[in-house]
Amino acid sequence: MVIRRVLAPRIDFAALRRELGLPEEFPAAARREADAAAADPPRPAVDRTDVPFVTVDPAGSRDLDQAMHLSRRPGGGYRVRYAIADVAAHVRPGGALDEETWRRGQTVYLPDGNVPLHPETLSEGAASLLPDADRAAVVWTIDLDADAATVAVTLERALVRSRAKLDYLGVQADADAGRLPEPIALLPEIGTCLTARGLDRGAINLPLPEQEVEADGDGWRLVLRAPVPMEEHNAQISLLAGMAAADIMLAGRIGLLRTMPAPKPEAVQRLRTAAAPLGVHWPDGAGPGEVIARLDPGQPRAAAFIDQAAELMRGAAYTAFDGEIPQQPEHGGVAAAYAHVTAPLRRLADRYATEVCLALHDGRPVPDWARAALPRLPDVMATTDRTASAATRGAVELTEAVLLADRVGEVFDAAVLDVDAPPNGRSRPRPPGGTVALDAPPVRARCLGDLPLGERIRVRLVTADPAARTVLFERA
Repeated sequence: MVIRRVLAPRIDFAALRRELGLPEEFPAAARREADAAAADPPRPAVDRTDVPFVTVDPAGSRDLDQAMHLSRRPGGGYRVRYAIADVAAHVRPGGALDEETWRRGQTVYLPDGNVPLHPETLSEGAASLLPDADRAAVVWTIDLDADAATVAVTLERALVRSRAKLDYLGVQADADAGRLPEPIALLPEIGTCLTARGLDRGAINLPLPEQEVEADGDGWRLVLRAPVPMEEHNAQISLLAGMAAADIMLAGRIGLLRTMPAPKPEAVQRLRTAAAPLGVHWPDGAGPGEVIARLDPGQPRAAAFIDQAAELMRGAAYTAFDGEIPQQPEHGGVAAAYAHVTAPLRRLADRYATEVCLALHDGRPVPDWARAALPRLPDVMATTDRTASAATRGAVELTEAVLLADRVGEVFDAAVLDVDAPPNGRSRPRPPGGTVALDAPPVRARCLGDLPLGERIRVRLVTADPAARTVLFERA
């Protein structure tokens, strides 16, 4: 749901692209391979085109990795069918296209256009699960009991056909009106059950609204968007498949996990200490995830608490293993072992993790090309994760600075989200301050002064420098 938006003037993101060294055109050989694969797409022997899959994505997306169909099982429980674009069937190991995807690592999203992992002929064409077209997919069939606990998992390459391309806001409107289409009619029910199971495990979700830059005619606007409930339910299906993949790989003692340490007890205690001053009730025996799930992130004190909770979510990485199970195989935010397998059009790692799962499920050796890639993937994904994050943040910071460039000296209403920790004697002293979030425009930036965490204050704009992508406020 869009909750605030402000028009921004024209912005040139080319300098950001150059600064990050983002690739431009695909090499001719890689493009030829992609075009050839698109002209002769794979057709798996198993046909699941009778299953009425649908996709649910942001409205403008065309790189559609996932399609789902949800149903009840006879005798109780649910059946989740989750079709994932079969990218490995389109990319020849060791070829020019394969080599280029290793250079890119993942799709990087910028307001003026994406830098895709694969050429558009595949990522937005022959490999994408677009509606009314037969596509090669890897289909996860996950049976759940009445409490959404997994009881069986099967995996197969199959031909599928999506019936509709749905978007989050439209699906939310349909859910609110009680008219969800049959393939996802059970999504709120299953998603709610899966969320509850996650909270019982100790999972943590940080529901802060995200800043986004959107085109608006010849200019750009800055948008603050909070996820709608159906988006969260949809994410639970992806998590379900990721946990099933991790279980398969751990049982087979080979694979690639997405890992993160569990929150440190001292970090949880610091968050608990911050709860009372911010007016957040922390019941005895409740975990951080349960406390956060009850909050309204639109309220300043709740938003500040959630911002503080981000300290619990540190150290995410990819962990490859072959023969010996990692000492720490779990993801602290999921509170379970988890793997990335649901976005192979946009993330390199998913192609290889999926291939490992297929081989282990079928009882055959993992292909040499997939096994050999596993040790290299963590470094590649870590590097491209940093690049993708820098692109997203850099685009927002540039837009903020351009938007405010002619408003230096003005005073704005803001909420204090974060306050600097006291100096520990080892760090270089700096003026007191923290992070504030403006009401309008929806800017998050540093503010100098003695700031009351979780309170609303007035702030004066001191600096707005588009060249440095810097915005600075002081308490008014």
